[in-house]
Amino acid sequence: MTIPTQATPLGARPAAASAPHHPGIVLFSLAMGGFAIGTTEFASMSLLPFFAADLKIDEPTAGHAISAYALGVVLGAPLIAVLGARFARRTQLLALMLVFALGNAFTALAPSYGWMIAARFLSGLPHGAYFGIAALVAASLVPFDRRSQAVGRLMLGLTSATIIGVPLANLVGQAVGWRASFGLVTVLALLTILFCALFAPRDHASRSDPLRELGALKNGRVWITLAIGAIGFGGMFAVYTYLATTLIEVTKVSPAVIPFFLAVFGIGATLGNLVVPRFADRALMPTTGIILLFSAIALLVFPLAAGNPWLLAADVFAIGVSVSLGAVLQTRLMDVAGDAQALAAALNHSAFNTANALGPFLGGLAIREGLGWTSTGPVGAALALAGFLIWIVAWRDARSAPAEITSGSDAAPLENAPARAAPPLAPDDRSRSDRHKDPVA
Repeated sequence: MTIPTQATPLGARPAAASAPHHPGIVLFSLAMGGFAIGTTEFASMSLLPFFAADLKIDEPTAGHAISAYALGVVLGAPLIAVLGARFARRTQLLALMLVFALGNAFTALAPSYGWMIAARFLSGLPHGAYFGIAALVAASLVPFDRRSQAVGRLMLGLTSATIIGVPLANLVGQAVGWRASFGLVTVLALLTILFCALFAPRDHASRSDPLRELGALKNGRVWITLAIGAIGFGGMFAVYTYLATTLIEVTKVSPAVIPFFLAVFGIGATLGNLVVPRFADRALMPTTGIILLFSAIALLVFPLAAGNPWLLAADVFAIGVSVSLGAVLQTRLMDVAGDAQALAAALNHSAFNTANALGPFLGGLAIREGLGWTSTGPVGAALALAGFLIWIVAWRDARSAPAEITSGSDAAPLENAPARAAPPLAPDDRSRSDRHKDPVA
């Protein structure tokens, strides 16, 4: 498929005069936003005791700030995707990062608990929409058969935050104060705005509309793909949430060693996002099923490995690898969402935040019932297997009636896009019947 051309307005600089940026630097710019988002999302958990003491509230109450952020993600992802349907994706990326920067700046300056809750909710609103739009842009930079790898590299920003960003923010929080940590995230968000302004592909305003985006909600394949993530990904969160306490109470390690295990998890997630998408580009649905089974096995092993720190480190690494499910499902949504690419991509992150609520809730129930800290492993394995059962339904449906491959045809032509067979970023004016004739559309 060739990228359509447009007449250059009088006085405007021709698109050809602007050399395309290398996809690597564009992906780095997009991933920087993921790094900022991952840092604030995970670091806020480790900073909870500090801002609870400063705001003179107990820790369970302070935990509502974490919930406020997650609620912002769940509500903001679909809402912003629909409202932003008519705007250019580059414009959306810049606006979303600006809101994210403001939310974290307000968090750093929050004078009271109420302001803290409002600031965290505001910070969470752009989360899902940013990743959704960034994933579509990332996929447009490469040939069709490398989309999963491009999305995986975008997600490296999020996973590397668990290795570098979170420990750094925690260190800054302990040395200078928790407010400085959120100030650091604000600086990262502003740097993302700068890099995206310089290097993100320039596209024209989309000819999509909110009603077209809402069409994703009528697509059963979109919902079943979201369900795989909302249920199957919950297992990882069930273990990760209580990992620190398990290390202290069961493995009997010093609290000073906990960051090592968190970093091991992050390394597993990062390598998973580098390697697994390569297989997904060759066999998307089979790779999804294998990840879910791999996750279930790693979670089942968790109680057996918890008594030995080295075995546990290996198992935590394996659980981290399963984070690659996010990039794979993002690609699946591109294939089944039709004309509602932005909304479906954003809903993917709403689904994962649903998993972030479901997994810890069920794991906590098992702990309160007296089943022990390691009971989160079997609970997580059950969720992964439930996700696998949903995958079987999706896989059978995909085999019986292959989904139309849409490769994100909802965006406008790029001014500096690479001249190769990459999915365009805007809808064209062809009828749906014509698009069926195009093997890429």
